[in-house]
Amino acid sequence: MSILHTALNEQAAKLRARKKEILEQYGETTIASVTPGHVFGGMRGVPALICETSTVSADEGLRIRNIPIMELTDRTPEETFWLLVTGQLPTADELAALQDVFAKYYEIPQYVIDTLKAMPADSHPMAMLSAALLTMERESEFRKAYDEGLGKDELWKPLVNDAARLVASMPGIAAAIYRIRFNKGEIIKPLSNDKDMSNNFAHMLGVSDDPAWKELVRLYLVLHSDHEGGNVSAFTGYVVSSALSDPYYSVSAALCGLAGPLHGLANQECLKFIMDLKEEFGGVPSEEQLKEYAWNRLNSGQVIPGYGHAVLRVTDPRFTAFRQFSLDHNMQDDNVQIVNRVFDVVPGVLTEHGKAKNPWPNVDAASGSLLYAFGMTEFDFYTVMFGVSRAMGICAQMIVKRMLNSSIVRPKSITMDALAEKAAKA
Repeated sequence: MSILHTALNEQAAKLRARKKEILEQYGETTIASVTPGHVFGGMRGVPALICETSTVSADEGLRIRNIPIMELTDRTPEETFWLLVTGQLPTADELAALQDVFAKYYEIPQYVIDTLKAMPADSHPMAMLSAALLTMERESEFRKAYDEGLGKDELWKPLVNDAARLVASMPGIAAAIYRIRFNKGEIIKPLSNDKDMSNNFAHMLGVSDDPAWKELVRLYLVLHSDHEGGNVSAFTGYVVSSALSDPYYSVSAALCGLAGPLHGLANQECLKFIMDLKEEFGGVPSEEQLKEYAWNRLNSGQVIPGYGHAVLRVTDPRFTAFRQFSLDHNMQDDNVQIVNRVFDVVPGVLTEHGKAKNPWPNVDAASGSLLYAFGMTEFDFYTVMFGVSRAMGICAQMIVKRMLNSSIVRPKSITMDALAEKAAKA
């Protein structure tokens, strides 16, 4: 994996020097206070992690290595992974070299397919994805290098190799899960004359031959690739890898977090809401019908799925990118049309209602409807699509943390009585 190693060799030393500088100058400086509300509230908003790969601001949204995500919507997953890891977009030669490496792993080992086929027929696709990665743990160069005594300053190098193989294998694993779990027929091999990751993923899924489908898969992989370090999946991957567990263990654990209803399943809930609207009105509702429906739903104490975000206070730019895709391709599917109409109506209703902190849509409000429109109608698979993309960011974060020689994660836990005592004294 020399192409990424070459790009990162100088960075490892610079990152460690910067870490040392900050610790020497500010190591004992208080940067935040923690309240009982933070402790009970999942530590939301407490600055306790380093994440170099991406940031999310309330008034702008996602930036990958300080580049707004809307400026990356024409990029490939390979370019995005390179950017996440190195901080720079690749040159043409670097991109070609990375694609050469990735292409070696698009066809997954037969033992992984055998494992997936041996699982119960009603296994959840996310359980299958996590299990497949654990099955591949035997391939880990990181674990073998550690066992052979490689020094901690060099451990990032075999981790890069593992990360590249894992990221490149994810489309083949996911496609095999789709074919097996939903009885779609034989496993489809990767393209023999195309090294493009998203083209191969779209092809191996076997969902559609429409060129727009390949374009959607590419966009989906880019938009979901990273979202800071404190979300459940990224943080889980970091915690597990901080124990020097290899990426197969770490990403498998991260995907178990992504499978939770409060994290990666949100796009399913949003699509169900859109389909309920379609059934309620026998098609695409008018703006007046939708406005009345939204008011009735809010007044009954329910929320509008896909609207609001824990961090954002503007329209999620990833939603904007998906919406623009639907407009550019003149998509007439009822679900997609309802998504766009909801966007025209619901923010105004939520603003007038007054209780929502953010009346604007997040990415989940659109992503599931687009997948469904192209024929991927299996809701339970949508989080697998998310996982294929998010593995890029999780792996990139692990690489940076290992170049920094980050410590094992071990926050202090206390009892509620001890918490109350500390708060009373404060």
